[in-house]
Amino acid sequence: MSIKSAKILIVEDEPQINRLIELVLISDGFYNIKKSLDGVEALELIKSDKPDLILLDVMLPSIDGFSLCKQIKEDEYLKSIQVIMLTAKKMEEDILEGFESGAVDYISKPFSNKILLARVKAHLSNINFSTHVYQNIKIDDIKKVVTINEEELELTRFEYRILKILVANVGVVFSRSQLLSYLRGDDGFNVSERAMDVQILNLRRKLGSIGSNIETIRGVGYKLKELN
Repeated sequence: MSIKSAKILIVEDEPQINRLIELVLISDGFYNIKKSLDGVEALELIKSDKPDLILLDVMLPSIDGFSLCKQIKEDEYLKSIQVIMLTAKKMEEDILEGFESGAVDYISKPFSNKILLARVKAHLSNINFSTHVYQNIKIDDIKKVVTINEEELELTRFEYRILKILVANVGVVFSRSQLLSYLRGDDGFNVSERAMDVQILNLRRKLGSIGSNIETIRGVGYKLKELN
């Protein structure tokens, strides 16, 4: 599968620069692109539809880029996102702060379009975008299909997203509030805590014997059992 299908989020408060970056990516064949002009909106987008890579400006309204990057890297579900910092700052201490906040790369403005594309491709090249596997479960994130022993399961959109989160983060405990924050906002649907528990129950039932591997952590939330 081509890296051109990667989900990329551009977080840049200057509309012209934001649009320019988008056009540079589009011109090279990237098509799964979202944009944001501030940190608060960006965080909502990140939680509702986890990107593979973020091009993140440092100087943002509401939440600066360093703080936003730290929030991403402190979240078990989000920390795998590749973050490239974009900034006019060129001081050594600023570059170090970018890396310390969890960024994988740092590009100073003004930047070459060719360099930007090269960095993006380099950091996307090691990501497997298409499939997630757990025991006999296979998730095809291109076709949005889940199979067990090659037999397709009929899952709701929310069951699919919950399963993908758990399979991509085996052993990680997710609170109900965390799962809710990842599901809320999708097509305007507002998921309640009770609805979340129902989704989990239905998902367990559809997964058959593997469903018991979705463990309830009393008073906290859920996790997918690690395999020996």
